[in-house]
Amino acid sequence: MTGLPNIKTDCFHPVDPDALFPRQRSSHPPRILLLYGSLRERSFSRFVAEEAGRILERLGAETRIFDPHDLPLADAVEADHPKVAELRDLVGWCEGMVWSSPERHGAMSGVMKTQIDWIPLSLGGVRPTQGKTLAVMQVCGGSQSFNTVNQLRILGRWMRLLTIPNQSSVAKAWGEFDDSGRMKPSPYYDRIVDVMEELTRFTLLTRDIREYLVDRYSERVESHEALSRRVNQSRAV
Repeated sequence: MTGLPNIKTDCFHPVDPDALFPRQRSSHPPRILLLYGSLRERSFSRFVAEEAGRILERLGAETRIFDPHDLPLADAVEADHPKVAELRDLVGWCEGMVWSSPERHGAMSGVMKTQIDWIPLSLGGVRPTQGKTLAVMQVCGGSQSFNTVNQLRILGRWMRLLTIPNQSSVAKAWGEFDDSGRMKPSPYYDRIVDVMEELTRFTLLTRDIREYLVDRYSERVESHEALSRRVNQSRAV
């Protein structure tokens, strides 16, 4: 039995190798946005994000770090609030992201979640996160945990981000940084280097084809049916 009677052939497309391997590739540095999840003056999630940013720049990326101070709770203000607009502009600018959160009560921080909640799934008909890359990291006050990076992965998938396989979880973060906020040599530091290398590679590999990678048959069917209804309605009128 080889038939597919439920497939709408107009919307079912064979995989296009030319779309996956375009001859023209972007040559500018990969653009990476880093978010961190604490407002403390000595914020270890910020220290990790800053360390990751330094590594990314050495790898050839262009980075920007969003400061979450003064960002209101989601839906507490209109989207034209200056901090909200700044965050959304940066999300539109970037080709990949790093999310770095402390773990509090076994979960990501409210500061981290608020930033993510302000990133829309759709903006003017465009999904600003769709197909972009994501690396997830967390810092722990005690023993190592992976609750927060697992939660961040769920959010990344929901927002159609290409979350890379590797991740970082820094245990007892209070002992991993010097007085100036620089990370000490350790296996935790080495893992962050691993994650940033992987993020850079995945970003370079996918940024020119990200729309094609997340193009979905079900949405093509839905769009086709909506168009048909509009056309038929106009003809009836």
